[in-house]
Amino acid sequence: MQENQKKKRGKPVRHTKSPCPVSGKCGSCQYLHLSYQEQLKAKQNTLSALLKGLCPLCGMIGMDNPYHYRNKVHAVFGCDRRGKPVSGIYEANSHRIVPVESCLIEDEKADEIIGTVRRLLPSFKIRNYDEDTGYGLLRHVLVKRGFSTGEIMVVLVTASPVFPSKNNFVKALLKEHPDITTIIQNINGRGTSMVLGEKEHTLYGPGYIEDVLCGCTFRISSKSFYQVNPVQTEILYGKALEMAGLTGKETVIDAYCGIGTIGIIASKKAKEVIGIELNPDAVRDAVQNARRNSVSNIRFYCNDAGRFMTEMARRKGKADVVIMDPPRTGSTKAFMDSIAALEPERVIYISCGPDTLARDLRYMKTLGYHAREGWGVDLFPWTGSIETVVLLSHKKPDSYIHIDVEFGEGEGKISVDKIVQRAEKYKPKERVTYKRIKEYVLEKYGFKVHTAYIAEVKRSLGLPMYDAPNAVEELKQPRKHPTPEKVEAIKDALHYFAVI
Repeated sequence: MQENQKKKRGKPVRHTKSPCPVSGKCGSCQYLHLSYQEQLKAKQNTLSALLKGLCPLCGMIGMDNPYHYRNKVHAVFGCDRRGKPVSGIYEANSHRIVPVESCLIEDEKADEIIGTVRRLLPSFKIRNYDEDTGYGLLRHVLVKRGFSTGEIMVVLVTASPVFPSKNNFVKALLKEHPDITTIIQNINGRGTSMVLGEKEHTLYGPGYIEDVLCGCTFRISSKSFYQVNPVQTEILYGKALEMAGLTGKETVIDAYCGIGTIGIIASKKAKEVIGIELNPDAVRDAVQNARRNSVSNIRFYCNDAGRFMTEMARRKGKADVVIMDPPRTGSTKAFMDSIAALEPERVIYISCGPDTLARDLRYMKTLGYHAREGWGVDLFPWTGSIETVVLLSHKKPDSYIHIDVEFGEGEGKISVDKIVQRAEKYKPKERVTYKRIKEYVLEKYGFKVHTAYIAEVKRSLGLPMYDAPNAVEELKQPRKHPTPEKVEAIKDALHYFAVI
């Protein structure tokens, strides 16, 4: 779309006809009927309504040029109902392929490369994969481009490791596009909707590309998560770190850290950064990225972030800021509880799902964390997706009053602070029921544990079981013992509730 289509006499343009020929079938871009300014306003209104009473929204930050911003482009290769080879995207809520030549939000160079791959296939007698019959070779093509570096990765996803004439095919593709820096064959023989398989071979180049974000260089592999709109990501991360208020003295936790992007960027302004990620491939990339940027004040751990933070709190560890960037489904109660246990001063919540963000902010409020400021950042123009960054801080007393109280002879004066300390010392512990332990394990680990299993673990640890006499009786009956996995989950719950 040309620049003059965006503005006319200084006023926003409302599209009476969609500028995309397949928008009706694709379903990805829900705002093509609006001008970009109207779209930003609509997104801000949606976000304001969802966050009303939870977080003050300061604005929606848009793009100067909201076209062809996606640095990652995926095309499905297959056959239509007549058996004719096609490539494009799946029609909304189906597995019917909609042929696509170019897209308003995808990188133009990536679209050209996908078109070239499709055009070269017949001359090499390579058949597209047919989901109905299970025959054919090429299933998907994935193109990633570093907007700052210009480096390009092409991933050819095949149903079989056997790729006839692959060397000649690679030469033909490079002849058409010499700016391609690496080509990978990924093998996915599974009958699922997953795009990438586990095994892959590098056919040309180093097997990865690099890009620069916020002054830091990042290695991107075929399976790495990297924000698809680097222009707006710089704005998003800049706003997040501005909210974090780093002075160089803070310990920062980057939960859900992926390949370490925001943690490495934050390391420039923090005393130390701890990155936590469950995906081992991403952790390896994160370590490489830290070395690539000569960052020495960041450590990465392959672990569940909530479990790591709970254990850190139990060991009296401290963190000043937690940065969390969960998936669209939002965070979990177990993870948010781990934040409350660790008690950081500030939490930066980066969200790509406004509904789940509102849900999580309500729960964080019950834990004493209140949202102070929120910004919408338009990472996905023309689509219904909304990215948000929110600052939460722990609600603490604004001031303290010191009072002396007379207790009579011999007792002297004692401050209210000491009275509170004495009360806390003799305050009975909150009763931790078997039900609460079961709920914790189910929420965090996804499986159920029997009351008798909890009793068995408690007995092995020398803990009383008076609150569940039925469980004690059941232990006398012959039954299976808990698996090591369930024993560890129950112990984790007991640690969490400070029973042990």
